Amino acid sequence: MDIPFRSAEHSETVATSREGLLSVNFILNVIELLAETDGPRALSDIARTLGVSKPRAHRHLRALLQRGYVRQESVTERYEITAKLLALGEVVRDRFEIARLVRPEMARLRDASGLVATASTLIADLVTIVEALDGRMLIDADILPGNALSPFNSAHGLVALAFGPAQRITRAWTGPPPSNPEELEAELAGIRQRGWATAPNRVFPGINALAAPIFDHRGDWRGTIAIVGPTSLVPADPAPVQLKDVLRAAREVSRQLGGQDQ
Repeated sequence: MDIPFRSAEHSETVATSREGLLSVNFILNVIELLAETDGPRALSDIARTLGVSKPRAHRHLRALLQRGYVRQESVTERYEITAKLLALGEVVRDRFEIARLVRPEMARLRDASGLVATASTLIADLVTIVEALDGRMLIDADILPGNALSPFNSAHGLVALAFGPAQRITRAWTGPPPSNPEELEAELAGIRQRGWATAPNRVFPGINALAAPIFDHRGDWRGTIAIVGPTSLVPADPAPVQLKDVLRAAREVSRQLGGQDQ
C-alpha cells in the first residue's frame, strides 16, 4: 500500500492552521469569560480559569486591549470587557430587526411587481444588503445578503447618503470615489426633496432599482427598501404605481419602528 507523502512544508501549514484555530477559540473564550463576569478579573485568575499559562493569557489579552474589546485598570491591572462589544451587538440587533420587519413588506412588493425586492442597512458603516427576495423574472445581478453596495452608484447607497450618516458612509467606502462630487450633491438634494432614488445602469448594465428610506422613532434613517429589475420595467422615472408601492412599504416599516413620514 502506498503511503501518501507529506512534505515538511505541508506539515508546517497544517500546524500553523491548527495553532490559528486554537488562538481564535481561546480569544473567544476570554471574551465570553469577561462578558459573563460582574467585575474585572486578574490575569492569574483568567489563566487559571481557562487552563492556560499566564504568558499565553497575557498575549491574547494584549491583542484584545489593542482592538478595544478589553480594558485594564491602572491600579489593580485587572481586565474587563468594554462597551465595544455592546456596540457590535447593537449593529447585529439592528440588522436582524430591520430584516425581520421589512420582510413582509418586501414580499408584498415582490408579489405586486414580480420584481426582486431588496433591503439594506449600515453594517460597519457600509451600505449592506440584509434581505433579498427573488421576483418572477430572474435578473443577472449578484444581489445577495451581506453584499456591500457603492454609496455613489446604487439606489440603496444614494438613499443612505441622502438621509443617513453620509460622512461615516463615505469614510468607510474603499471603492471608487464619486466621479463628480458637485453632481452627486445635486442628486442627493433631489432625493431628499422627493423621498426616493433610482440608479439605472450604474451597478449593472440594463438594471435599475427604485429605493425609499426607512426611519425610526427618532427620525433617523435606519435602512432602505427597493425593487430591482430591468430598466425596461423600472425606468429612471418610475411608474406611479411603483412609486406608490415602494413608498408605502417604506412608510409601513418606518411605522413599525415608531417613525413618521419624513
